[in-house]
Amino acid sequence: MVVLGIGLVGGAVSGFLGIGGGIVTAPLLLYVPAALGLPPLSMHVVSGLTITQALFAGLLGAWLHGRQGTVDRKLAGVMSVVIFGASLAGAAASPLFTHKFLLGVFAALALTAAVLIFRPGRPNEEEGYRLGSFPVSGAVGIAAGVGVLGGLVGQGGSFLLIPALTGLLRVPLRVAMGSNLVIVFFASLAGFFGKAATGQIPFALAMALLAGVAPGSLLGIRWNHRAPVRALRLTLGGLILVACARMVWDLTG
Repeated sequence: MVVLGIGLVGGAVSGFLGIGGGIVTAPLLLYVPAALGLPPLSMHVVSGLTITQALFAGLLGAWLHGRQGTVDRKLAGVMSVVIFGASLAGAAASPLFTHKFLLGVFAALALTAAVLIFRPGRPNEEEGYRLGSFPVSGAVGIAAGVGVLGGLVGQGGSFLLIPALTGLLRVPLRVAMGSNLVIVFFASLAGFFGKAATGQIPFALAMALLAGVAPGSLLGIRWNHRAPVRALRLTLGGLILVACARMVWDLTG
């Protein structure tokens, strides 16, 4: 029941912010069970659960955002191909590293994402962008880097992809969120295969998590299309900073 509740929260955040939701779900899975007196979950188990969530949330969110016209299909196609192979490699390699190392990688990714998301956006960033008008080499490089590191820590990488798309490729935030969910689906699919093959996914807990993710995602996507861009940017950045601060505390405590 605890994991189901965490899935509901993570799903709502996923739909609202156009992310896989792992940046919120992973800290909750790491800290809430222990706070309630339940056995704590290791980072390896948490990464297996969050990659499963990202797979489902990415599929559902990509379909719904596509209906709203906020998906750049060329951008999503180019980055999905690259990130699939990179995520599979990262996920397969993750058992070679310790819990603390993976937590450190996750914290470093979150800090990088926070820096990018709080960079000032362009005036009227939702206007004037032509779908498909992005530097292909930049998109490939971002997908490769995020794919390997996201695969290591069980993340589709959306909490880093969205800031990279807006801050480095100058894609409007709402288009970045919609396109990101397509990319995250393929990244998560590769990561899921890698983690399932190495026994890192507890399927009973994964099913409980997904039971909460489904209704949460639908609710979050409704909120997304009613919220102003500034609110989306500040909410995403704030969540990333809070998660990063807690993981840094654990690493240095």
